[in-house]
Amino acid sequence: MIGIFLDTETNGLNFQKHRIIEIAFKFIDLFNGETLETYATIVKQPLDVWQRSDPQSLKVNGFKYEMLEDGITEVQLRSNIKEIFLKHKIQRGKAVYICQNPSFDRTFFSQIVPPEEQESLLWPYHWLDFASMFWSMAIEEHRTNSGPLPWDVGFSKDKIAHHYGLPPEQSPHRAINGVDHLIQCYTTSVGYLAPSES
Repeated sequence: MIGIFLDTETNGLNFQKHRIIEIAFKFIDLFNGETLETYATIVKQPLDVWQRSDPQSLKVNGFKYEMLEDGITEVQLRSNIKEIFLKHKIQRGKAVYICQNPSFDRTFFSQIVPPEEQESLLWPYHWLDFASMFWSMAIEEHRTNSGPLPWDVGFSKDKIAHHYGLPPEQSPHRAINGVDHLIQCYTTSVGYLAPSES
């Protein structure tokens, strides 16, 4: 099974008027933790899209409009994603998405590859939520060892990381840093079935 650890940076929270400005993902073998693929890119957006940006979102990710000039178009991004998914034979039953905020990332990802196209390609439709994984593990830990309840720890990735003695995600946020931090949190908390040979 392949875990598609994915993160996006956008110019706002409203998918009806905002767009992806950066995306990153890594394919991880969930059996042994081996990294199978790494992809990260900035995404160009026209000025009218940028002018609709939410200032608070830009404060979090630190993007300036000039930084988008080095990016690729959404059309190029769509082509790249399809090529990489085909290369690794990504299909439902063989891969799942793992995100910190899948409801957010899935909505913006679908701006690039529409849901109908994802369906026709038989891509995974399970987008797993890392915070929910932590919730389940924390409840079980509380039952067995009286550990803290999940709501006492908090649900942000940084709070979960702190619970496991890990550093917070680097700031300002970048998509690849978000992916790497998510993988670090997953590896520490959930782990893999066999040690990596890499």
